[in-house]
Amino acid sequence: MPRRRPLAVLALILPLAVACGGRDAADDPLITRDRPVESIYNDAADALEGREYARSVALFDEVERQHPYSSWAVNAKLMAAYAEYMRSNYTEAIGALDRFIRLHPANPNIAYAYYLRALSYYEQIADVERDQRLTQQALAALTEVVNRFPDTPYGRDARLKIDLARDHLAGKEMVIGRWYQRQRLHLAAINRFRRVVEEFQTTNHVAEALHRLTESYLTLGLTEEARRTAAVLGHNFPGSPWYQDSYALLVPGAEPAERDRPGMLARWWSAIF
Repeated sequence: MPRRRPLAVLALILPLAVACGGRDAADDPLITRDRPVESIYNDAADALEGREYARSVALFDEVERQHPYSSWAVNAKLMAAYAEYMRSNYTEAIGALDRFIRLHPANPNIAYAYYLRALSYYEQIADVERDQRLTQQALAALTEVVNRFPDTPYGRDARLKIDLARDHLAGKEMVIGRWYQRQRLHLAAINRFRRVVEEFQTTNHVAEALHRLTESYLTLGLTEEARRTAAVLGHNFPGSPWYQDSYALLVPGAEPAERDRPGMLARWWSAIF
């Protein structure tokens, strides 16, 4: 399946591209020297459009090598990073984008550079069973895009991806918490589940975290803490199966009563605990 392009990449290619003839073996950067800069750049753009990403990177690099002080070279650096991203060479893309950001902080395309750098981390997010260092890096990079360019399409897209990254981190905490719970390490499990409730309140894992807390408190004989946690769960997620399970633990055989509409989780949680 073809890769979905990041936002607005064509806007970076087309302004510098001009009409040029077809390509042949003589256009290969390994055997071509001292060609007009626009000719090399257009060949690089053509290769990018044709998904010849390795050739595109080589040609964009050739633009910079032959014409290092031209405006073409500046754009070529960014487009080479994009081509590396498109062929999933994320480490190379991030390195190129870091250099671009450092050397050209006032470039008109600087917002896109930050955004593409964030995507290069985001695309490497692993499943929740694995280490989440890259998820943390993606979250930091996406947050930087939002903080620096809040009203751009890049900032708006980054906000959506921040929610997904946070949900991923919460999922990892749940995986660890459930493992601790199975090992009967309930205090360690409680710490993980509380972190989900306190730090990832907008994610999809909060209802389960509250239920797991109820389970762990009951196992430790902390009935009052279990009741309080179940109350938060019932108030904020009254129709959730997790609330029904928690209620069944506290009142065996009884059906949970209808609760008021969900409230502010943070307010309830801080008020009770």
